[in-house]
Amino acid sequence: MKVKVISVLEDNYMYLVIEESTRDAVAVDAAVPKRLLEIARKEDVVLRAILTTHHHWDHARGNEELARLCPGLRVYGADERIGALTHRVAPDEELTFGAIRVRCLFTPCHTSGHMCYFMWEDGSPDAPALFSGDTLFVGGCGQFFEGTAEQMYANLTQVLGALPKETKVFCGHECTVRNLKFALKVEPENEAVKNKLVWAKQRDDEDLPTVPSTLQEEFLYNPFLRVTEEAVQKFTGKTDPVEVLRALRTEKDNFKKPKERPHPQAMLAFDWGLFSPFLEKK
Repeated sequence: MKVKVISVLEDNYMYLVIEESTRDAVAVDAAVPKRLLEIARKEDVVLRAILTTHHHWDHARGNEELARLCPGLRVYGADERIGALTHRVAPDEELTFGAIRVRCLFTPCHTSGHMCYFMWEDGSPDAPALFSGDTLFVGGCGQFFEGTAEQMYANLTQVLGALPKETKVFCGHECTVRNLKFALKVEPENEAVKNKLVWAKQRDDEDLPTVPSTLQEEFLYNPFLRVTEEAVQKFTGKTDPVEVLRALRTEKDNFKKPKERPHPQAMLAFDWGLFSPFLEKK
């Protein structure tokens, strides 16, 4: 199982997961069809299915066009709002793509229909992979747009946190530096946070992705997975884990908010190069 990390839009990731024996491939969060198909051709694979974590534009935008361009393409997800959906998956449902096995992990909160995908190959020495969408990030977690702190706590502790610690985490956005700056505010003495932040800044300077991390690493520096730690509780002034998580999310939402993003359609136009003729030097 080979995972291609593909940077798109402002800070999104989509992924191409390749079954190396058959050269079939599955995409996760196919937001930009042209880019995805270019990479599939370069890798000499056939795109068979799309796994969509949630319906938001920057994760599901490409589904309809890909379904049109690739007859028979299967589109999986847990929310009827996902475009071109052909297979609505249920919590803990398992899918098979050649040797690749997928368990669908229902994580409602960021959206009410958010699904993460846990992938592995039986008998493989490679670590399994988690495609966590906007539920779990490197050093952070998603905003609670359609859910509650109780739901996110269950997602992070009972669902994702219970996976094998060696699991590689492939998230939906590149926001690691910002997340770790907040983590350092929460735990200023945490050496794991300091070291990871230095590393992430270097990756950012070199325009390289910070994914994947591992679940084991996340427990060392991700404050949203450390809600029972004394320092994190002291920062929030709470002791109940759910209340700690709720307070962390509120603090994070108000922490150095990024500049307002351009309109989504404008972002897509830039990604497709539609503005290039106007930006070229005379």
